[in-house]
Amino acid sequence: MSLELPVFDPRLAPVVPDEVPLTQPVHPHCLSPSGLRQVFAAPPTWTPELRDELAWSDRLLTPAAVLLPLVMRESVSVLLTQRSAQLSSHAGQIALPGGRVDERDRDAVAAALREAQEEVGLPPNCVEVLGTLPHYRTGSAFDITPVVALVQPDWVVRPNAGEVDAVFEVPLSYLMNPAHHRRHWREANGQRREWYAMPYQDGEHERFIWGATAGLLRNFYHLLAAASGQHTDSL
Repeated sequence: MSLELPVFDPRLAPVVPDEVPLTQPVHPHCLSPSGLRQVFAAPPTWTPELRDELAWSDRLLTPAAVLLPLVMRESVSVLLTQRSAQLSSHAGQIALPGGRVDERDRDAVAAALREAQEEVGLPPNCVEVLGTLPHYRTGSAFDITPVVALVQPDWVVRPNAGEVDAVFEVPLSYLMNPAHHRRHWREANGQRREWYAMPYQDGEHERFIWGATAGLLRNFYHLLAAASGQHTDSL
């Protein structure tokens, strides 16, 4: 059985003030392709901030995978999608390409690559997988493996019209700056729920990145911040 969560606008939810704002910057080298390769080749000691959302479904966990595509432009960017407004779940939300791990998938990495190709037309031969982040369990009972990868910039985006309304990129440096992270909260079914958001102005469009997508990016920030602190003297 799943609880009914009322439809709401997450932009209007109250903001939680940070008791101790994060000031640990990410070293510019860790935002470059070579630096990102080094981070995953020799990961620092770090702790993910977010692992389990407050559950609102009691169904069994479903294995899923998303691709965190780091496009190798002059400044690395993150490719994101806006889900179709016609989808039955999470309609219109900002997301990373991904979905359920199917029986045909060898593992979570294969699932993430397959989903990225199906959703936005990303060819696997344009992808260099760096590694994975810790599992992230959503309130809707998905057990997500985030797969981090470098992506060549010279491929043609082909959104799946049935799943994706828009494809866009956000500079990695913007998303990895904690000054752009904020927490929101609301009460639903007698429980307080909190989530991160990373609003980004994309020309005329405000891309409101929140929920699981923002949570995964927040964990990625902690990884890169830890790598920056560990390797600052050698970078």
